[in-house]
Amino acid sequence: MPEQKQFEAEARQLLHLVIHSLYSNRDIVLRELISNASDAIDKLRFESIAKPELIDAETTFEIRVDTEAATDDAAARLIVSDNGIGMSAEEAIANLGVIAKSGTAEFLKGLTGDEKKDSALIGQFGVGFYSSFILADEVRVVTRRAGQAPQEATLWRSSGEGGYTVEPATREAVGTTVTLDLKQDAEEFATPFKIRELVRRFSDHITVPVLMPEPVSPKSSEDSDKEEDDAPEPAWEQVNSAEALWTRPRKEVSDDDHKDFYKHVFHDFLDPLCWSHNRVEGRLEYTSLLYIPRQAPMDLYLRESNRGVRLYVQRVFIMDEAKHFLPLYLRFVRGVLDCNDLPLNVSREMLQDDPRVESIRKALSKRVLSRLETLAKESPDDFKLVWTNFGRLLKEGAAEDQDNRAQLLKLLRFASTESSDADALTSLEDYVLRMKEGQSEIYWVSAESIDMARSSPHLEALKARGFEVLLLGGAGDEWLMAHLDEFDGKRFRDVSRGGLDLPGDDAENPEKEDAPASDDGLLERLKTSLGDTVNEVLASDRLVDSAACLVLGEHEYGIQLRRYLEATGSPMPDQSPTLEVNLKHPLMLRLSAVEDDAEFDSLAMIAFEHACLASGAPLSNPAEHVQRVTRLLAA
Repeated sequence: MPEQKQFEAEARQLLHLVIHSLYSNRDIVLRELISNASDAIDKLRFESIAKPELIDAETTFEIRVDTEAATDDAAARLIVSDNGIGMSAEEAIANLGVIAKSGTAEFLKGLTGDEKKDSALIGQFGVGFYSSFILADEVRVVTRRAGQAPQEATLWRSSGEGGYTVEPATREAVGTTVTLDLKQDAEEFATPFKIRELVRRFSDHITVPVLMPEPVSPKSSEDSDKEEDDAPEPAWEQVNSAEALWTRPRKEVSDDDHKDFYKHVFHDFLDPLCWSHNRVEGRLEYTSLLYIPRQAPMDLYLRESNRGVRLYVQRVFIMDEAKHFLPLYLRFVRGVLDCNDLPLNVSREMLQDDPRVESIRKALSKRVLSRLETLAKESPDDFKLVWTNFGRLLKEGAAEDQDNRAQLLKLLRFASTESSDADALTSLEDYVLRMKEGQSEIYWVSAESIDMARSSPHLEALKARGFEVLLLGGAGDEWLMAHLDEFDGKRFRDVSRGGLDLPGDDAENPEKEDAPASDDGLLERLKTSLGDTVNEVLASDRLVDSAACLVLGEHEYGIQLRRYLEATGSPMPDQSPTLEVNLKHPLMLRLSAVEDDAEFDSLAMIAFEHACLASGAPLSNPAEHVQRVTRLLAA
């Protein structure tokens, strides 16, 4: 006679949560059942070490998955069987009647010393079994514990509505069979093709073979007349590979193995550029297999795009996009993380906020950056692909990740005045090696594009004296430099800011020697004419060919950064630039000779607006500028 029991009050609440909220993806139900079956087999393997009589020498561990189509009298069914440890009646009540309490967790509590180390293969998941009720109107579990007689098996049955029944049953072999009577809207899970796809997707790397009946060819009309009792026993075939690539020793995994695995798992048509295969043992035990793609996905620069490694626990697939294990700027990395003892939330979909997760994140980040550093040294052409595809993300990391900034700075690449080739890039290490004697700063200039930066008037004196300058072009480059202080003991120096003192004797600077001794009041007159448009007007020793340029204060927002922040909606304070003028330029000489105030004001404003355009700053009134230039040309 079945014994009626009730779930505990807390269990009823959690069961309702599981069915209606916890698992949004119904496909993972089969994953949970296979995972539990695999755990049961691992437990039997471990327990048989101390009690060899629990298994026969000929025992072959396996998990069988079968389906039954719906009939007029019965619902469609999904059936998962294993020959693992099984449960007694008391264990079935304790482990299935109390949600969020797994037999595996209880099993681990009884272990001490080295036994805990040996049981590392056993997962600790509490509610996976209850996800069955997402698909099923009723769930039946027939289980027989290893060491018990066939007639001592137990039948556990529930519809998930707060109660369950337990009664004696018979099972010829030890292990557990879980049968789901599927809901009408879940009958697709009784389709062999669907189940095969789910096994290969979620449980391909379970080390236990997962078997399903071999597909049968359609019956002929003659065969269909035969009695069902005459039909041969169905043959079973293995569906999963039952081997995790990342668990094999690195020396046994060929390059072709890595390439095939990457393309199969991550659905890429191209081989990866490089990879890192590593196993960590100690306080934390995990294996990581990380790949650098050859090309960037279309959604790479959408911060909410798919990212993260594929997370496994004991070769059980948990989620596609485990975002916790790599920082956002490494979202281009594809890979697998298999951890022996990873803390997980009740649904396994949400990782717990645990310091061990942060420890893995830091280790994986350093491993990726080290692999990229090696690639840059050993295969510059391949690293150039990395920079072309993912350089913006590495810049993002250099600005945000202080812990790894030193490594990230070595990976950054810049255009520079060293080469006129638009495709030629330099590293900071190479720049430092080329620095002139006495140079203590790394010079850089930013503009809307590399070509505009190369033409910046701020470079004129530096190029004349042979100083190399890094050229930055793009919305985020100036934002990046705002976060960087120094590299290899050399501070970064924006040459568009005031107070630029170049090393060397004044004798090496003919421009400075030939500068007029006096401006004859021109600077004061320009400041009066331009008013609050400029903070001040100064004579420049950085200009050679240009008449004027805008110079920013040490702590003022750069033009490109200001534009970038304004585009994001950030309020920006008002600021007036300093105007530096080349007193030897013909325009300044002409201004010195102009007596008419109106003409002087017009020429002064043109000089200022040309400085704005050369620096990439917007004009306050482009139409008036056009009119001033037109009048000048027509005069």
